[in-house]
Amino acid sequence: MNDLTTYSIGELAREFDITTRSIRFYEDQGLLTPGRQGQTRLYTNKDRVRLKLILRGKRLGFSLAETKRLFDLYDMENSSVRQLHTVLELIDDKKLSLKQQLEDIKVLLVELGNLEERCRDELAEMNQTQALAASNAESIQEKL
Repeated sequence: MNDLTTYSIGELAREFDITTRSIRFYEDQGLLTPGRQGQTRLYTNKDRVRLKLILRGKRLGFSLAETKRLFDLYDMENSSVRQLHTVLELIDDKKLSLKQQLEDIKVLLVELGNLEERCRDELAEMNQTQALAASNAESIQEKL
């Protein structure tokens, strides 16, 4: 694939298993800038690579705004040093966020476990009370 290769929106959608609507959305967000030939969008290899990076970023939990920030840095500078520092900052932020979510999930699991135990205990008590009431009712009927 060289720099002269172009792709249609349908080709990219099929390749990345996404909808053409998603691609147009990324375009609206300023993440992709295809050329035009009449009404037809023509995507370059650069657009293809960016789309791949957008989807990878989404899988890793990066927002489109964060991805756009990285693209803007890349477009402004020939060197990727600043971009790499920014990526490292984003990774640190994402890791902190995920660690906090993991702690929150652990706490929630403990709380759910406690609630489940209380519900099961109360249900067992109710079943015991019902069984005792049924037994008493049978005993009373036998005496009558």
